[in-house]
Amino acid sequence: MGIYIKKILFFVCLILFAFSLVAYKQFAKPNNVVVSIEKSDKFSEKEINNAINCVKKKFKQFGGCKLTKLWYDEKKSNIYIQEYLSNGKGSLNGIKAENVIILLSDFDVNSSGGDGSFNPNSTYSHWSWTLIRDSKTGNWKVVDWGY
Repeated sequence: MGIYIKKILFFVCLILFAFSLVAYKQFAKPNNVVVSIEKSDKFSEKEINNAINCVKKKFKQFGGCKLTKLWYDEKKSNIYIQEYLSNGKGSLNGIKAENVIILLSDFDVNSSGGDGSFNPNSTYSHWSWTLIRDSKTGNWKVVDWGY
């Protein structure tokens, strides 16, 4: 009788592990994100959407986190870009303002605290994402994020 209980207990644990793994993977997916693109005088909708897709791809690395909102606000982006170009890494790499875009996001963190660097069971709002490209026709790449 003891062997049967151990087998049953093993399979119950295995099933619970599988369900928790699926739930964890679902929590980290950046699908069902509310995306908002404000009218821009600097970038085409395609350029902004390409930047959004880069952030979504990068966000997949944020285990235990769920991206809920991602947006482009040109006025705020311009303020962050000026800061990036004058005091941030942009002051060191000689990048032009036309090749920098800043997106903002909100995301939730599960009980694990994500990778351990976030507060468990919390929401981060107005988290910024800095993306740069080599030229007007180049591909965006995420180079910085945070507050």
